[in-house]
Amino acid sequence: MKTDDQHSTRGPASPQRLPAIDVMRGIVIVLMAIDHAAHMFNAGHYVTDSFVLYQAGTPIPSVQFLTRWITHLCAPTFIFLAGWALALSVAGRPETPASDRSTDQYLLKRGLFILLLDPLWMSFAFGPSIVFQVLYAIGGSLICMIWLRRLSLTTLLTIGLGLMLFGEGLAGLVIWLAGGSKAGLIGAFLVTGGKIGPSVYVLYPLLPWLAYMILGWCCGHLVLTDRIDKPVTLFARSGAYALLAFIFIRGFNRYGNMLLYRENGSILQWLHVSKYPPSLSFALLELGLLFVCLSLLYIRYRNSTGSDNSPLRVFGQTALFFYVLHVHLLALAAWLLGLRKAGGLTETWIATVAVLLVLYPLCLGYRRIKRKGRYPLLRYL
Repeated sequence: MKTDDQHSTRGPASPQRLPAIDVMRGIVIVLMAIDHAAHMFNAGHYVTDSFVLYQAGTPIPSVQFLTRWITHLCAPTFIFLAGWALALSVAGRPETPASDRSTDQYLLKRGLFILLLDPLWMSFAFGPSIVFQVLYAIGGSLICMIWLRRLSLTTLLTIGLGLMLFGEGLAGLVIWLAGGSKAGLIGAFLVTGGKIGPSVYVLYPLLPWLAYMILGWCCGHLVLTDRIDKPVTLFARSGAYALLAFIFIRGFNRYGNMLLYRENGSILQWLHVSKYPPSLSFALLELGLLFVCLSLLYIRYRNSTGSDNSPLRVFGQTALFFYVLHVHLLALAAWLLGLRKAGGLTETWIATVAVLLVLYPLCLGYRRIKRKGRYPLLRYL
């Protein structure tokens, strides 16, 4: 017999799409396109969101920094909402052993598919190196959820919050066990990230990012099973508490910043947090902003679903399809125009608008085909 705290992987809610979630994902799709357009076109693209990438005392160019900083919301949101979407998907399945096995097989296959997209497809667009990025983290997290989804919500929340709270200590422990300089192969893939050999980079180590999927699963499950009476209030309060905790951790300027400390009291230094690997201050800031955005979107779409063909909803409903195409299109355009890392912010914004315009009708068509259900393999994309 299950207690109130111990959740089933099923729920009474119907697995219909939530407009606020689709639009939130669409917003970060646009932000992601800005970041990748800057990566391809912007000679001044400013990436120092890690202790190993930033030289202390170096001036921070405000416009370039903020252009990069606004895109920090992307990865946490994608992984958090992937956990939410998983809860939504599983809630609509019957509670039978056969259904459980089917769900496990799907998570394993889709997790492996998404994970392998990074080294086998996305790396070709980002350069000559093999790079494990957000798709590695999402795919690996989906595989982990085969087992984790069976745990109680309290246990899952403890694991998710624990990975965030003690992530910096875990990274230090792994490096110490490996000899005090680098984390080693397994440690890099699971905890710290880093360079492996001459041409392999792990930018999104699994465990720190798994925390976001776990929290997304918990949040989605609570909403779907009507265990939250007022989602807007919950999101608004969670966002406020997370941002207050961010101010405390960043203000304290010690543990929780993954060694990327503030050098002064300027707003840029406050926002200059570690993403590689994600620090506690990074997590609190981005989750705080995410929850505030969700509260506003829930209010906006409380009584109206809006246009189903609005660009943000279309992009949000075809996020992976967009992702696997847009980086390659940007890389190809930069190469054909002779502007790879040779332009500036003007070229960045033009490229962003262009790739959004090109991919909107493709995403619209892909969504139409996928909804017909004639091609089962499309469920993995």
